[in-house]
Amino acid sequence: MTIRKSTAMIAAITMLAVGACSPKPPKELPPAPEGTGTDTGTNTGTGVVPGSQEDFVASVTSDRIFFGFDQYNVDAEDQATLQSQAQWIQRNPAVRVTLEGHADERGTRDYNIALGERRANAAKNYLASLGVDPSRIQVISYGKERPAALGSNEEAWAQNRRAVTVVIGR
Repeated sequence: MTIRKSTAMIAAITMLAVGACSPKPPKELPPAPEGTGTDTGTNTGTGVVPGSQEDFVASVTSDRIFFGFDQYNVDAEDQATLQSQAQWIQRNPAVRVTLEGHADERGTRDYNIALGERRANAAKNYLASLGVDPSRIQVISYGKERPAALGSNEEAWAQNRRAVTVVIGR
């Protein structure tokens, strides 16, 4: 009986000690990090920082292009999207981007990594043909590892066969 009481007391003391050590909220919050849009000198008045991913998505036709099954060619619709992206990138000369290549779940991991890379490079080459400096564009392939849509049907697969442009900074 005394062992149970001792164990219970130790547990209660431990809980009190841990509770007493919990951090207390600061009396005053630190200033917001630079570039968050809270500084009126760095935003557009809408809370969107020029040259940011949010600005990019709000300004272009789309941040992604789509491909047919086992394809990596840039079709006319993709060209229009990439033209919009190229104009934004050229208006923001300090910005660099990453083109992420993706594939649907069909095929092996290695095959889809290679296909995603071909898709991202096709988008990069088209942007370069429009005057975007290729050194500002990084390419990465995720293959089938980062699906945009879950499911094993044509609708999900079509959304996953894509190249996405992501602003990575200045």
